[in-house]
Amino acid sequence: MKAFSILTCTVATSFIAVAFSSCAPTLTTTYRLEPVSGDVAMIEGRPVTKAEQNGIGVVASFEREDLEFVTLDVEVKNRTNHPIDVNPADFHFTALGAAQDTLPEPTNASLTLSRIAADPAYEAGRVQLKRKQEEKRLKKAKVLNTILMVAVIASDVSSSSNSRSYREYANNRVAHGVAYQGLAAKRMIDYSTFANRMQRYDYEEYRWRELALKANTLAPGESVRGFVYLPKVANARYLAVNYTIPEQTNVPLLFKQELVQQRKSRTHR
Repeated sequence: MKAFSILTCTVATSFIAVAFSSCAPTLTTTYRLEPVSGDVAMIEGRPVTKAEQNGIGVVASFEREDLEFVTLDVEVKNRTNHPIDVNPADFHFTALGAAQDTLPEPTNASLTLSRIAADPAYEAGRVQLKRKQEEKRLKKAKVLNTILMVAVIASDVSSSSNSRSYREYANNRVAHGVAYQGLAAKRMIDYSTFANRMQRYDYEEYRWRELALKANTLAPGESVRGFVYLPKVANARYLAVNYTIPEQTNVPLLFKQELVQQRKSRTHR
């Protein structure tokens, strides 16, 4: 009975904590980038920068914050007399501080903090793995819920038949009622979490397959446009972005980064 009491308190406490956290105000941080190098102009209400090196032109602007990335809307133009291979993973950046000094890598201070843009083909493959892992997580949750329900029912039957007084019987009914409600809430949370994550993975797959800049060969005089996804670096004040085609050119772009905090209230539904 003592073990059941602990189980009941754990389930009930978790349920109450989830309910209150869903209503509590949260402080969110929004990333904003603004180009500060190249030929910067206002186009459709936002700053856009243009830069060119050795016949390779890059037009870029900040699009939005997107989950774990900041997104650049990029167009690559081939003004050379030969084809070039365009790969979004050729975009990379170095994180800079307020004085545009390089920041150290958190895990190794002797290295400069730099990151490579996401590779859409690789990330699209990872989405399939995430889906399979989430399906396994839900199956494990179902098994655990079944085990817990069997334990609660067995305890309910045993305590009801062994109650020595009405007060003891009433206390047992209240305790088991809390346990049944807690398990029902846990099932709802498990399925809600599964649905939310699968919806996110659907969006991620769409993002990598339809929105991201694709790796391809660009003929002379042609251009290609798409989103380039850069990993977030919260403590950077500038991102020194470079588009590099090995042994051909390096096109530098500098973006100023600002973090804006906003307070939002979440309502439990």
